Amino acid sequence: MQKLMIGGALLLCTLLIGWGMALYYSDEPAAFDVAQIAKTAAGNDKPVVGYTTTNTLIHVTETLLYKPGGFISNDILPPFVLMDDMPAWELGALEMIRDLALAMRTDLSRSQSQSVENSLLKQVQPKFNIEHRSWVVPTPEDEYTAAVKLLRAYRQALMDPNNQEHQFFARADNLRDWLKQAEKRLGSYSQRLSASVGQDRLNTDLAGDAAARQSTLTPHEMMIKTSWWRIDNEFYEARGASWALLHFLKAIEVDFADVLERKNATVSLQQIIRELESTQQTIWTPMILNGSGFGVLANHSLVMANYISRANAALIDLTELLSQG
Repeated sequence: MQKLMIGGALLLCTLLIGWGMALYYSDEPAAFDVAQIAKTAAGNDKPVVGYTTTNTLIHVTETLLYKPGGFISNDILPPFVLMDDMPAWELGALEMIRDLALAMRTDLSRSQSQSVENSLLKQVQPKFNIEHRSWVVPTPEDEYTAAVKLLRAYRQALMDPNNQEHQFFARADNLRDWLKQAEKRLGSYSQRLSASVGQDRLNTDLAGDAAARQSTLTPHEMMIKTSWWRIDNEFYEARGASWALLHFLKAIEVDFADVLERKNATVSLQQIIRELESTQQTIWTPMILNGSGFGVLANHSLVMANYISRANAALIDLTELLSQG
């Protein structure tokens, strides 16, 4: 009997310790000042065009790797294997990292479509595309760390006035191409979050083009509803993506200041940033609530979808503004 009581006490202590660790490791990283972080990294030198964006990409990636608990999406031991909110948050941030890394490789570091791609960035972008849940060699942590090392080399090359091979071009068309990808990300998150309560949606896949066709037929009306088990995952993935995009846009505001000012678009970007900042407000309940419509309980997914939809609409307006002469 005494052994049974001791065993039960040990089990209870183990569960409490695991719960405490999971709670601690689920704490989301705080926002940071992208301009100050870039200034600190540059030391006595003045950051050149592209330095702040590159440095922010580095810092966001390092935050994923070195926050409490490190990168936990691929951990297979308790309590990490039992956690799903933080891995979802990491995936959202990682998707934004991947999009910016690709944009830097294909657009931001190239002046024209036929210019040669950057020798460092073409190595960086594939390293971010490794499966984030993989726990065998090579691990995501190793690949992301190697990508950060290459980004540091690119960042340093930008500061060298004698090195003309590595460039960052703050052009309206380059910025517009990346923003359009961000639009699609936010649009997807908005739809997935809105499906938390279930919706009957008309099929608009082929709307606007009389000659449009698709591979297989789909119903005229569809019932879209997120699984109860996936609601918190969708919420935290969108929250992580918003966190990363928020910092990238703040970096863009620094590096593309002249372009934005010339297009009279600075205030438009600042409004998008403000909407994304709203997605990072403190959650005062121990779980993500899924109230329906105007019911008694809140629906955190719909609140998040509201902020993201407004940011998405503002992004569309901004890309249109940038496309004008």
